[in-house]
Amino acid sequence: MSGLQARVRERATNPLDVLEQIVAANEWAFERRSDGEMAAEAPGKWCDYGLFFSWSPEISAMHFSCAFDMKVPAETRGKLFELLALANEKLWIGHFGLESEEGVPVFRHSVLLRGAPSASAESLEDMVDIAITECERFFPAFQFVLWGGKAPGDALQAAMLDCVGEA
Repeated sequence: MSGLQARVRERATNPLDVLEQIVAANEWAFERRSDGEMAAEAPGKWCDYGLFFSWSPEISAMHFSCAFDMKVPAETRGKLFELLALANEKLWIGHFGLESEEGVPVFRHSVLLRGAPSASAESLEDMVDIAITECERFFPAFQFVLWGGKAPGDALQAAMLDCVGEA
């Protein structure tokens, strides 16, 4: 590493400091576990979402996950994996996965910040907003597959219907 890179890295601010301000401004419960980790809980329309942020200064990367408040029974995981693949085809940023130990669906995204002095508050707000928006958008499809017995393709199609007009 060159001397310039070392000085830039020293000047780089921890994006978790900015995220802590964003989470506090939204009045969400959070816990700053260390300089490299923070957990928070954000309310949604369908459920509360568990947010987890991990900062690695060594590689200048922020990893973020947004977990659904639902557990996937082992016997329905095959259908859920199919739904995850179909949903991921519709995403521009991030991807859906399943925590193997807990069986919880999650939205994940990582941001590389090498060369940047810090992540902007706007970009971090966008990262969280995109995750919650995508989780809210696909939540009904997860419910249709897990509890409604729908096929993954049918569940996704039903969940993606855009309502027009007013009732």
